[in-house]
Amino acid sequence: MTAAVLPLLEFTPPTIDYVRLLPFLIVIAAACLGVVVEAFVRRTWRHEVQVGLALVALVASGAAIVSGWGSDSLAVVDPIGPDQPVGSVMVDGPTQVFWLMLVLFALLAVCLMAERRVYAGRNAFAPMAAAIPGSQAEAEADQASLEHAEVFPLALFSLSGMMLFVAANDLLLLFVALEVLSLPLYVLAALARHRRLASQEAALKYFLLGAAASAIFLFGCALLFAYAGSFDFDLIALRYDQGAAADRLLWAGLGLVLVGLLFKIGAVPFHSWAPDTYQGAPTPVTAFMAVCTKIAAVAALLRLLFVALGAARWTWQPIIAGVAVVTMLVGPVLGIVQSNIKRLLAYSSIAHAGFLLTGLAGALTVQSGLAADQLGTVASAGFYLMAYGLATIGCFAAVTLVQSQGREVTELSAWAGLGRRHPWFGLVMLVCLLSLAGIPLTAGFTGKLAVFSVAWRGGYWWLVLVAVLAAVVAVYVYVRVLVLLFSRPASDQVEVKLPGPATAVVLTVTVIGSLAFGLVPGPLADLLAQSSTFLRSVHN
Repeated sequence: MTAAVLPLLEFTPPTIDYVRLLPFLIVIAAACLGVVVEAFVRRTWRHEVQVGLALVALVASGAAIVSGWGSDSLAVVDPIGPDQPVGSVMVDGPTQVFWLMLVLFALLAVCLMAERRVYAGRNAFAPMAAAIPGSQAEAEADQASLEHAEVFPLALFSLSGMMLFVAANDLLLLFVALEVLSLPLYVLAALARHRRLASQEAALKYFLLGAAASAIFLFGCALLFAYAGSFDFDLIALRYDQGAAADRLLWAGLGLVLVGLLFKIGAVPFHSWAPDTYQGAPTPVTAFMAVCTKIAAVAALLRLLFVALGAARWTWQPIIAGVAVVTMLVGPVLGIVQSNIKRLLAYSSIAHAGFLLTGLAGALTVQSGLAADQLGTVASAGFYLMAYGLATIGCFAAVTLVQSQGREVTELSAWAGLGRRHPWFGLVMLVCLLSLAGIPLTAGFTGKLAVFSVAWRGGYWWLVLVAVLAAVVAVYVYVRVLVLLFSRPASDQVEVKLPGPATAVVLTVTVIGSLAFGLVPGPLADLLAQSSTFLRSVHN
């Protein structure tokens, strides 16, 4: 009996390349250390220690990415046979590109989270998150200037999930990474210092809809496992190549998995969480969520569709194109009627999700071959995400500065004339909004041109025409804000705070980056083009 059972218990451990995983390991180790800091360091020092730890970890992670640039690796290899190792974590060119982007924008978001000057010596987060809003305990905590710095390890935990999400090469790891990146965001969204009930409502909506999307995603993973007998992307592709192209399990599983990923991207009809969550969450968290979550989700979607289902492109391309059309139209049209700047930026994020999907829908149809078109699609998506991230995080940084009686003012009617009264503030909003609108000489224009070119070459000219029409509507949305900023007299009840050093860094980087990548896009485009081929397991 024992002899018969023991062979079943044999286990071959995977091979792990810890050096290639070092950027991810640095971030998650710093997050764990941040929990210890929160528990044992004195409250008077805790904020500074947490900020320093987060910044050092992000800089070190970025340095580790740059030091390993250009060398591909199956960072975690699971041997399933003598000649068929499968990589669960792929550290290839796209992984390095998106990792570096995630670390960069997380660094900028942490700077916003660390800002105290614009909040009268405090930060943007509730002094006692567990206290009932409006209670005596909350008032006492606020009077005592208490600060919980757990936002920094939570942000790092979420970032570690995003980095794993980008590199995951099997569905099970993809789901684990999805939960790791999502759960801290649910908590962070509820921590606003002011308008606590709105913040908690936003977090609850995000949590409930996110949990439903995760359940649908997991069900899709189960169906794909039933189809291929494996969670691995390469083995799913191999199963398709072996002739199982018309299996209903494949299409049902793909549809459900796409729901989970499109939810994170913020595509219609899975977008309803975005406006309320963006508005209710603390603005630094909104900036982090709006940029980094979208980068991670787009990167994961690219890897899934290119590696696992590239040969099935004729089936999923119409689905992506249909979602792109609806998303591009809904985002700008609903953005026109918004009276709150954070909700307007939420619908802006939705519209940009549609523009990104336009390039993906036209991918893989060029007759020049899989590798060449894959390179163009990944590179164009990377450039677009860089332009979108810079402009979006710059806008949210500017939002933190507009205040009245110590509270952020997000109603657009109160922003009238602020660009005339504070020219430097007007310049920041002008550059960032013009980049979001895709006006020439900004990074946003080059990004749109790149993704539209991929779709046009792929034969989806009609989708490009719809995208151009949607972009024109979106221009009106952004120009309406600029007209409000510069053409009307300013109210005396609203002021634009001078940025502290951390926010000043964010504003400077976003403005310079939005202009530099628009005027001189070549170096970034070349870098992305050289690092845009997904690594595959040896049996492919």
